[in-house]
Amino acid sequence: MHEHIVKSYDAERARLLEETLRMGEMAAAQLEAALDVVQRRDDDAAARIIAGDAAIDALEREVSHDVMKLALRGPMARDLREILAAIRVAADIERIGDYAANVAKRSMALNTAPPLPHVAGLQHVGRLAVQQVRDVLAAYRDGDVEVATRVRAADAEIDAAYTGLFRELLTYMMEDARSITPCTHLLFMAKNIERIGDHATNIAENIWFTVHGDDALPEREKADGSNTAT
Repeated sequence: MHEHIVKSYDAERARLLEETLRMGEMAAAQLEAALDVVQRRDDDAAARIIAGDAAIDALEREVSHDVMKLALRGPMARDLREILAAIRVAADIERIGDYAANVAKRSMALNTAPPLPHVAGLQHVGRLAVQQVRDVLAAYRDGDVEVATRVRAADAEIDAAYTGLFRELLTYMMEDARSITPCTHLLFMAKNIERIGDHATNIAENIWFTVHGDDALPEREKADGSNTAT
């Protein structure tokens, strides 16, 4: 963030950035923990992750309050872009936390069935999403448009991994009707993780907006073929 002529304004902006990054780290940790409980089939740990989502929600409300305080300070054009981006970024992080909690919640239902080999595929998609979230948070911290653009482009890798897992699960369900219920849970979990990648992409695009305003973003590849998978 650029230096402002009013030092107290800079202090408030620094605090807002710190809060947002803390919120983002909590969401990324929630996702990592959710992937871990899926692997370990740990219902008690999953319940703790679900309960922990309330802390992210509370911090999102605190960030929104601080954004409004900044907006009332009569900011300049660049400041207004930062304020608008901060509101959007906080909302995206809150949704990342929600999706991580959803993965944990689905894991408890998945645990009622025998283990599926496709959990490894879910872990792969999840690790890609965790890395994307952490990379975009670093880009947001540093105001680094170049890194943000790479994060945005990397969403195609998550889409492709999700599509591959989607097709594998459909094939498995067609071959064994008994697997339909647990595979459906895995499908929803994978979709939640794919959506986390989309929200990380939103954050990357808001970094671009903060620096470049309404200048057109570069074209990017989209590799989610689940809508056409057969």
